[in-house]
Amino acid sequence: MLCSISSSRRLLSRTRTLLFRTRTLLFPSSQSFSSKPISEPHSDHTDFEFDPSTVRETLSSYCNDWKRALDFFNWVQTQCHFQHNTHTYNRMLDILGKFFEFHLSLDLLQRMKTNPLSRPDHTTFRILFKRYICAHLVTEAIDIFDSLDEFDLKDEMSFSNLIDALCEYKHVVEAYDLCFGKNNKFNVGVKNTKIYNMILRGWFKMGWWGKCREFWEEMDQMGVCKDLHSYSIYMDIMCKSGKPWKAVKLFKEMKKKGIRLDVVAYNTVIRAIGLSEGVDSSVRVFREMRDFGCKPEVATYNTIVKLFCENGRYKEAYDMLDRMHEKGCVPDVITYNCIFRCLEKPREILGLFDRMIESGVRPRMDTYVMLLRKFGRWGFLRPAFIVWKKMEELGCSPDESAYNALIDALVDKGMIDMARKYDEEMLAKGLSAKPRDELGTKLVGGGSHERDL
Repeated sequence: MLCSISSSRRLLSRTRTLLFRTRTLLFPSSQSFSSKPISEPHSDHTDFEFDPSTVRETLSSYCNDWKRALDFFNWVQTQCHFQHNTHTYNRMLDILGKFFEFHLSLDLLQRMKTNPLSRPDHTTFRILFKRYICAHLVTEAIDIFDSLDEFDLKDEMSFSNLIDALCEYKHVVEAYDLCFGKNNKFNVGVKNTKIYNMILRGWFKMGWWGKCREFWEEMDQMGVCKDLHSYSIYMDIMCKSGKPWKAVKLFKEMKKKGIRLDVVAYNTVIRAIGLSEGVDSSVRVFREMRDFGCKPEVATYNTIVKLFCENGRYKEAYDMLDRMHEKGCVPDVITYNCIFRCLEKPREILGLFDRMIESGVRPRMDTYVMLLRKFGRWGFLRPAFIVWKKMEELGCSPDESAYNALIDALVDKGMIDMARKYDEEMLAKGLSAKPRDELGTKLVGGGSHERDL
């Protein structure tokens, strides 16, 4: 465990150094943006050593600023002679897709085809499916699947990736049609339980509980062999639909059938029992899980921590946090987020925030946004700026939610000039700011942002 933390810290330190040096070379002015390769670096870079892992980490630090990510991606190739591989291309494709820059994504795909070291793989197209469908460009995603013969990747795995993306982003009706309707693209047999599980999860994502029950029964009628994952999904459906006791009933049914539960199923059961019978019952199942030789993972501990926090038992939540370290299960960002959500003292929050970072756990953007909103809602600007500064020190580029949370806090405190500064800064990055009367901004022309003169 200590080796893992030490290694993570070394990688983070190396990435921070690389970020500082590349920013100096690439972005001498914070207002300079370009999606073209930079032809004249601003200092000597021949001593740089790049490897795919560090390049991916650096790209990830720009995940909320696609222009700078693309500048770095092109610069490291043209000026430093770094050979991008499939993994670094895939990371850049994911960032471009996040901002719906699909014309640039397709250009990048063409570049991948010309280099044997960066041939597109199943992950490449899983990313494209995910980003297109997230943008509700379902027809375009299906067209990409139809074109996969060109890459010799039009197979069951690609079809599964397409269906998984459709179900993940609430296009399960289209997914069902591709599997079982008149537009079916693949022969989905009753033995392909994986596809049925995806469709079941898709109805779950939609929150259509009646359709979930109907499809669950349809699986029985069609003779589909329900597996552990089928039961895990349906137990989760029962929990989320407000019927945790039915999830507990399914748990007992699985045990009678001799289905050996894995850690994912136990996590769902622990949550269900906690909701229906209380956190102490969850702890008993947690112990039973260990007795049966199923090793708890971080998500298991997170479930218990969350239940303790929801019941106001913060001391036991902290005890569980300490126990995770003792058991060699390193807490992750979700562990800390569970506790952050329930704390109400700025000093205690900042103490836990420092402990989180010192232990090697890097906050996610939703962590920063949650804390910024908390402090802003309470009217505490100093803690908000401590969090903002730490975000910048860790090389995390703020997204529009983070900017809007800070700007809202500044406006509420009457600090209009400073709020306007951050408003203009986020606009310069191409992020969407909220219209605010206090700043003289409004939405015009189909969602554009304009300042009243």
